[in-house]
Amino acid sequence: MRRQKGFSLIELLIVVAIILIIAAIAIPNLLHARMAANESSAVNSVRTISTAEITYSSTYPTVGYAPALSNLGGITPCTPSSTTSCLIPSDLAAGYKAGYNFAAVGAGGPPAVQYYATAVPQVVNQTGIRSFCSFEDAIIRVQPTGAAIPSEAACEALLPLN
Repeated sequence: MRRQKGFSLIELLIVVAIILIIAAIAIPNLLHARMAANESSAVNSVRTISTAEITYSSTYPTVGYAPALSNLGGITPCTPSSTTSCLIPSDLAAGYKAGYNFAAVGAGGPPAVQYYATAVPQVVNQTGIRSFCSFEDAIIRVQPTGAAIPSEAACEALLPLN
């Protein structure tokens, strides 16, 4: 009897089944790790926005805090002014980065004596789980459900990020 070289159909099906089981275990962990990375990026971006708002306020005291997020950025090569202060990267100034939507608004005045910055997941439970916000005290606060944070007062009522 001649022996055939190669794998039988059963052996190939077993290998494919093992690969599918491993993928079923690994993919959810990969997605969770990606959401955690997006959240970490969002926290750092809100921190960057808060620092930029404080710098903007001291650089342009007659304006106060930046009226909009776009005033904190600028397209490269950037020339600093009150409309494009070049303090944050242009992708963040556009309002989106790493699965999150960002907003920052100056209020009161003139000069603006308050600001309010938010980071909300573009798709809750896919690009991120939690929302983040900050205002003049520069403490980052967390909305655990990922819902939008409608006002500075709503942000102030949230617990700080640990």
